[in-house]
Amino acid sequence: MMKETWLADLRRFVAEDHVKMDEPLHLHTLTKMGGPADIFVAPTTEDEVAYTVKYAYDNEIPLLMLGNGSNMVVRDGGVRGIVLTFKKLDGIMINGTTVIAQGGADIKKVSRAAADGQLTGLEFACGIPGSIGGAMAMNAGAYGGEIKDVIVRATVLTKEGEKLVLTKDELELGYRKSIITKKGFYVLAAEFGLEIGEQRVIDAKMSDLTFQRESKQPLEFPSAGSVFKRPPGNFAGKLIQESGLQGRGFGGAEVSTKHAGFIVNKNNATANDYIQTIEMVKKAVFEKFGIDLELEVKIVGEDMA
Repeated sequence: MMKETWLADLRRFVAEDHVKMDEPLHLHTLTKMGGPADIFVAPTTEDEVAYTVKYAYDNEIPLLMLGNGSNMVVRDGGVRGIVLTFKKLDGIMINGTTVIAQGGADIKKVSRAAADGQLTGLEFACGIPGSIGGAMAMNAGAYGGEIKDVIVRATVLTKEGEKLVLTKDELELGYRKSIITKKGFYVLAAEFGLEIGEQRVIDAKMSDLTFQRESKQPLEFPSAGSVFKRPPGNFAGKLIQESGLQGRGFGGAEVSTKHAGFIVNKNNATANDYIQTIEMVKKAVFEKFGIDLELEVKIVGEDMA
């Protein structure tokens, strides 16, 4: 089969134990759902990333960037082709008021590293689940701050395996979108420009934001985070709550009773349970308010055969 060939070819350049066949993706998603990836690659160097991306492009193999699996629902049949994760590319470096983080670094850890370096500007990200690459792609934001407020430049890889350095303007960061998603780029590293702050003030702000997040979000259950984008002039969670959907769902998936904008994996939910619950929410909100909720999460893969 083709995947045996892909496995052998990729293991010539990427360490053998970092390239796996039929890897269960529920081990790598925050929803704890998802079928197997034909090939799962976790590179440890930018050269390994470039090789994997170019190999997929040259051989016309589907390639999916997983990040840390925070904003994604992987269907139960899994993903055909190659799934790429940057989990092992997670370095963080501070140079003066500049923070440089690799694409696989956890944005919460980057926020904490900045705070520990007495730098202010990234406090808003202290509770965002996701990698730097995912945060860049979606221009992640929370509590009045966004990636575009602090980004200076990013190093990306094109689908063809070419490395580019893009400035803030070239990244075209908007509400949950960027040139990264538009062109299918892969984020190798990001550089943030921050300011020196007062440690006591930085720590107090991060403590406050952490408390707000923990008290309002259903962190006790696996989920894909906020499921829907904010509709113009409204809030998805408010619309869902007013539709009386909290506590409802399919199988082991449920609209959170703590925060209606979240759908949680409450009891060994399948991806099909989760997707059916999403569709139920979209239908109910449209019928009640005439608003078509747009997904913030990405649904990928194939249904179970």
